[in-house]
Amino acid sequence: MLDNLPRGTITIEEIEMGMVRHLQKVVTDEDIEMFAQISTDRNPVHLDDDYAQDTIFEGRIAHGMLTAGLISAVIGEQLPGHGTVYMGQSLKFLAPVRPGDMVRAEVEVIAIDTTKRRVQLDCRCMVNGKKVLIGEATVLAPSGKFD
Repeated sequence: MLDNLPRGTITIEEIEMGMVRHLQKVVTDEDIEMFAQISTDRNPVHLDDDYAQDTIFEGRIAHGMLTAGLISAVIGEQLPGHGTVYMGQSLKFLAPVRPGDMVRAEVEVIAIDTTKRRVQLDCRCMVNGKKVLIGEATVLAPSGKFD
């Protein structure tokens, strides 16, 4: 279940340094299975309990890009929101996300170029307060001005 439903699009004219938006989601077995189908990444560390038990993770984990997708959801739905164009994203995976984990995905405005409508966002995902993913995104924010 997602919390913090979309708060509406925030235009480049409204974006401020330090703005933060987030969502929380429990990653389920079904999420992992659906992501495997959509992405065609059927690595058994995500899908096979017996196989995953013998890995460094000692159990199944969610796809890293499934977790990263939650960052995309915050950007596309909340900050800046609908009409945002992704320009780039860096990611570093720090710890695994397991089925049943509650992931908190957050983005924070760290730079704004109003003339080019570009916004740089610090991105992070946490489980129980521990960072599992960090990175930065550059996006083209929508404008409220009509030329």
